[in-house]
Amino acid sequence: MRKLFLGLCVVCMGWLVTTMPAFAGDIAHGGQVFASNCAACHIGGGNVVNGAKTLKLADLEKYEMASLEAIKTQVTNGKSAMPAFAGRLTSEDIEDVATYVLDQSEKGW
Repeated sequence: MRKLFLGLCVVCMGWLVTTMPAFAGDIAHGGQVFASNCAACHIGGGNVVNGAKTLKLADLEKYEMASLEAIKTQVTNGKSAMPAFAGRLTSEDIEDVATYVLDQSEKGW
Protein backbone atom coordinates (compact mmCIF):
# COMPACT_ATOMS: atom_id res chain seq x y z
CA MET A 1 0.00 0.00 0.00
CA ARG A 2 2.85 2.37 0.83
CA LYS A 3 4.49 1.73 -2.57
CA LEU A 4 1.18 2.47 -4.29
CA PHE A 5 0.83 5.73 -2.36
CA LEU A 6 4.40 6.80 -3.18
CA GLY A 7 3.90 5.90 -6.84
CA LEU A 8 0.73 7.98 -6.94
CA CYS A 9 2.59 10.91 -5.35
CA VAL A 10 5.31 10.70 -7.99
CA VAL A 11 2.74 10.66 -10.79
CA CYS A 12 0.90 13.66 -9.29
CA MET A 13 4.12 15.64 -8.89
CA GLY A 14 5.03 14.90 -12.49
CA TRP A 15 1.61 16.09 -13.62
CA LEU A 16 1.96 19.32 -11.61
CA VAL A 17 5.39 20.05 -13.04
CA THR A 18 4.24 19.54 -16.62
CA THR A 19 1.03 21.59 -16.28
CA MET A 20 2.46 24.60 -14.47
CA PRO A 21 3.84 27.50 -16.53
CA ALA A 22 7.61 27.36 -16.96
CA PHE A 23 8.57 30.77 -15.62
CA ALA A 24 12.17 31.07 -14.61
CA GLY A 25 12.10 34.45 -12.89
CA ASP A 26 10.61 35.91 -9.74
CA ILE A 27 7.26 37.46 -10.74
CA ALA A 28 6.93 39.60 -7.59
CA HIS A 29 10.40 41.10 -8.05
CA GLY A 30 9.68 41.51 -11.76
CA GLY A 31 6.60 43.55 -10.86
CA GLN A 32 8.77 45.86 -8.76
CA VAL A 33 11.30 46.24 -11.57
CA PHE A 34 8.45 46.93 -14.02
CA ALA A 35 6.90 49.56 -11.73
CA SER A 36 10.26 51.33 -11.35
CA ASN A 37 11.51 51.14 -14.94
CA CYS A 38 8.76 50.28 -17.41
CA ALA A 39 5.38 51.47 -16.16
CA ALA A 40 5.86 55.05 -17.34
CA CYS A 41 5.57 53.85 -20.95
CA HIS A 42 3.84 50.50 -20.45
CA ILE A 43 1.26 51.10 -17.70
CA GLY A 44 -1.35 48.34 -17.73
CA GLY A 45 0.41 46.59 -20.59
CA GLY A 46 -0.05 49.51 -22.96
CA ASN A 47 2.51 51.50 -24.90
CA VAL A 48 2.36 55.30 -24.78
CA VAL A 49 4.95 55.67 -27.55
CA ASN A 50 3.48 53.22 -30.07
CA GLY A 51 -0.07 52.15 -29.25
CA ALA A 52 0.07 49.33 -31.81
CA LYS A 53 2.88 47.53 -29.99
CA THR A 54 1.52 46.87 -26.52
CA LEU A 55 2.45 44.20 -24.01
CA LYS A 56 -0.92 42.50 -24.51
CA LEU A 57 -0.62 38.86 -25.51
CA ALA A 58 -2.12 39.37 -28.99
CA ASP A 59 0.46 42.04 -29.81
CA LEU A 60 3.34 40.07 -28.31
CA GLU A 61 2.33 37.12 -30.48
CA LYS A 62 1.83 39.31 -33.56
CA TYR A 63 5.33 40.74 -33.26
CA GLU A 64 6.93 37.42 -32.20
CA MET A 65 7.66 38.69 -28.69
CA ALA A 66 5.60 36.17 -26.66
CA SER A 67 8.55 34.37 -25.09
CA LEU A 68 10.89 35.01 -22.20
CA GLU A 69 13.90 35.07 -24.53
CA ALA A 70 12.36 37.64 -26.88
CA ILE A 71 11.31 39.91 -24.03
CA LYS A 72 14.70 39.62 -22.32
CA THR A 73 16.43 40.52 -25.59
CA GLN A 74 14.17 43.57 -26.04
CA VAL A 75 14.73 44.77 -22.47
CA THR A 76 18.47 44.15 -22.66
CA ASN A 77 19.13 45.73 -26.07
CA GLY A 78 16.21 48.10 -26.57
CA LYS A 79 14.72 48.78 -30.00
CA SER A 80 13.41 51.88 -31.75
CA ALA A 81 12.19 54.28 -29.04
CA MET A 82 12.74 51.78 -26.23
CA PRO A 83 16.07 52.23 -24.48
CA ALA A 84 18.42 49.38 -23.67
CA PHE A 85 18.47 48.38 -20.01
CA ALA A 86 21.75 46.43 -20.15
CA GLY A 87 24.00 48.08 -17.61
CA ARG A 88 21.04 49.66 -15.81
CA LEU A 89 19.40 46.41 -14.72
CA THR A 90 21.07 43.19 -13.65
CA SER A 91 20.52 40.02 -15.65
CA GLU A 92 18.36 38.81 -12.75
CA ASP A 93 16.24 41.99 -12.94
CA ILE A 94 15.80 41.48 -16.67
CA GLU A 95 14.85 37.80 -16.22
CA ASP A 96 12.34 38.77 -13.54
CA VAL A 97 10.75 41.63 -15.45
CA ALA A 98 10.45 39.46 -18.57
CA THR A 99 8.77 36.79 -16.45
CA TYR A 100 6.40 39.40 -15.03
CA VAL A 101 5.51 40.82 -18.46
CA LEU A 102 4.80 37.39 -19.93
CA ASP A 103 2.76 36.38 -16.89
CA GLN A 104 0.72 39.59 -16.99
CA SER A 105 0.14 39.28 -20.73
CA GLU A 106 -1.20 35.76 -20.27
CA LYS A 107 -3.52 37.05 -17.53
CA GLY A 108 -4.77 39.91 -19.73
CA TRP A 109 -3.09 42.65 -17.68
